[in-house]
Amino acid sequence: MSLSSPAFAVLICSFFGLSLAFAQAPATKAKRAPNPAMAPIQDVAGLPRVLLIGDSISIGYTVATRKLLEGKANVHRIPTNGGPTKNGVGNIAKWLGDGKWDIIHFNWGIHDLKYMPDGKRQVEPADYEANLRKLVATLKATGAKLIWATTTPIPDGELNPPRKFGQVKEYNDIAAKVMAENGVAIDDLNTHITPHLAEMQNPRDVHYTAAGSQHLAEKVAGAITQALAK
Repeated sequence: MSLSSPAFAVLICSFFGLSLAFAQAPATKAKRAPNPAMAPIQDVAGLPRVLLIGDSISIGYTVATRKLLEGKANVHRIPTNGGPTKNGVGNIAKWLGDGKWDIIHFNWGIHDLKYMPDGKRQVEPADYEANLRKLVATLKATGAKLIWATTTPIPDGELNPPRKFGQVKEYNDIAAKVMAENGVAIDDLNTHITPHLAEMQNPRDVHYTAAGSQHLAEKVAGAITQALAK
């Protein structure tokens, strides 16, 4: 084939066209590794079954809690972020499933007291109390020992990402009243983490460093161990 032939010209154009197409093709996005906290676990026969319910704070301490209770309990968690109480009311039956739970360690709060674009909190205090009462009634019906975890602190000032929250104490006080009336044990994570916020909470964020999540896990594992002993 002559270098000046039409066929050669078509071949060159076709080659460069393909090259350009490959160059412009979007790179395949790498798949994010699944969060190990969400991985289903295989029960060890004979050990009590524990269920953790909560938002991203609880996701952070799930794996460490499992390690601390290894050989003592099968520690499961709901396979998602628990979100606000209204999300809990809508999904609690699915999360509980058909299995028997010996202990349920649970929290809702931060998502409830978050301000939404309409200027209202995602779940206002009266609805928060009503939802908690429904949830506690459902959880008590399982026959499991219940442990309520207090909602952890929210930093003052501007947050990243930008969010505005109501007062944690207002919601913790509501929860404390509901739990006292229902005889539910309280795991005071708020008091446990508060002295260490400067070094254990991410800057301008509600979430915690690895050390902070470990610190919370130690408290959670301790509360569960105490419940198991009873």
